[in-house]
Amino acid sequence: MGTSMVLTSLVGLAVLGAMVAPAAAARAFFVFGDSLVDNGNNNYLATTARADSPPYGIDSPTHRPSGRFSNGLNIPDVISEHLGAETTLPYLSPQLQGERLLVGANFASAGIGILNDTGVQFINIIRIGRQLEFFQEYQERLGFLIGPEEAQGLVNRALVLITLGGNDFVNNYYLVPFSARSRQYALPDYVVYVISEYKKILGRLYEMGARRVLVTGTGPLGCVPAVLALRSRNGNCDPELQRAAALF
Repeated sequence: MGTSMVLTSLVGLAVLGAMVAPAAAARAFFVFGDSLVDNGNNNYLATTARADSPPYGIDSPTHRPSGRFSNGLNIPDVISEHLGAETTLPYLSPQLQGERLLVGANFASAGIGILNDTGVQFINIIRIGRQLEFFQEYQERLGFLIGPEEAQGLVNRALVLITLGGNDFVNNYYLVPFSARSRQYALPDYVVYVISEYKKILGRLYEMGARRVLVTGTGPLGCVPAVLALRSRNGNCDPELQRAAALF
């Protein structure tokens, strides 16, 4: 999934050229979602969904893990580079203070999904509802720094990336045979339900001031290395998860 999402991000960068003029390169950037975009929030949590040990980060400038589920940069890093901006800090980082707030923030947390029952096995993660609460808290902090009107304008002009959905299949519907969700819904009906919940999340983001929002897909879920290890005997992508990704 990491490789597929990098390919997706390259398509997204083409879209960015139309969304962001060079003169506006300093606009703020906000990130919501799961492990594909988490850049270290889970380092501050007592959770099993962590990327704070080798080989994560092996190809980064420091060659050390940073909390990104990647060997180096992740999608938000690439977008920040394209914007000519500093990389956003994890919202839970104690360094996110003062003028660093003007850059934006990353609220993402590995293991979460669109649904609240996704990722329960990871114990302590920042579910999307909590990420939005943190976004509201961020805006209040920003308002104290630059004033409420300026803060609202910064949020309205900002670029927002949200990456969700993969875990709702890999770590929920298909987590175990005859999972609760698979007994409750046939796959096409489950996809409709998940999308309906996603629309509510996007609506809430709009209500909170987000106007330029990049929404990614899941990529080919059946080809994720972890999925291949668990569900494939010959190295072929799992057809059920591929079907789920196509429907979503």
